[in-house]
Amino acid sequence: MPLPVIPAKPSILVCLCSVLCLYAGESAFAGQGKLQETAGVTQVEGSGGGGLVPWATLSGYDSRDETASAVFMSRASLDDYRLQMFGASVSLYDRVEVSLARQTFELRDIPFGQREINQQILGVKARIAGDVVYSSMPQISAGVQYKELQDDFIATAAGADDSDHGTDFYVAATKAHLGVLFGYNLVWNATLRATKANQFGLLGFGGDRNDDYEIMAEGSLAVLLSRKFALGAEYRQKPDNLSFAEEQDAYDVFVAYIPNKHFNITGAWVNLGSIAGANDQSGAYLSLTGYLW
Repeated sequence: MPLPVIPAKPSILVCLCSVLCLYAGESAFAGQGKLQETAGVTQVEGSGGGGLVPWATLSGYDSRDETASAVFMSRASLDDYRLQMFGASVSLYDRVEVSLARQTFELRDIPFGQREINQQILGVKARIAGDVVYSSMPQISAGVQYKELQDDFIATAAGADDSDHGTDFYVAATKAHLGVLFGYNLVWNATLRATKANQFGLLGFGGDRNDDYEIMAEGSLAVLLSRKFALGAEYRQKPDNLSFAEEQDAYDVFVAYIPNKHFNITGAWVNLGSIAGANDQSGAYLSLTGYLW
């Protein structure tokens, strides 16, 4: 008998996204206060940073008396799965970032039943201290990502302890070193995340192996080849909570094209490891971020 397709649950995040769009239409400020490239790109959960890892940088080019906003779309085509993301963010006075994202995880080789998993993510990040360029210490930020599964049938079947929602907490440090690598600028980021998420939350939170928060390390390193191009790599640890299927760490190698402060494009090769018993899930990743103001 085919597995049932579970209808998506209504979410407060849809309402929050509408409020964000209204705010974007009414704002009178333009975020142009930062140097090009210092806003980074958009991370898979909607926060400003790299592709896999949230950085301490905020998602816009706003200075202390400005606001900024961005929208993004991303897609990763893996061997057996496809992950698509879209969302928006607002950065306020170079102090606080609020982001909303929706992930759709497509199960490409499933002949019947539920063929996709949808998750919505509300993120809040606050800059605590430092500046990525102008201070001797790194920029340090703390963030929260609240994740809500719209269809938790597969997460429940996989043995997740919390099958429909969970929250990640992280602290990130980011620093740019100008001209230190044969005249090129070098940027590094280190993030510590407290999480129970299985496969970013797409398979629920916690499980029969472990149901406690664990501290996972994440890192990024990039070389700014010019004002328009960046080349880098990232690594992200993931917890292994389910005996149903081993979960492995993720990593990528990326190239970002940032021609101006209006948009950027990131292309990458990403490896998410084993997913639900399918090994070596790797493939191409493409992300586009546009700045509304």
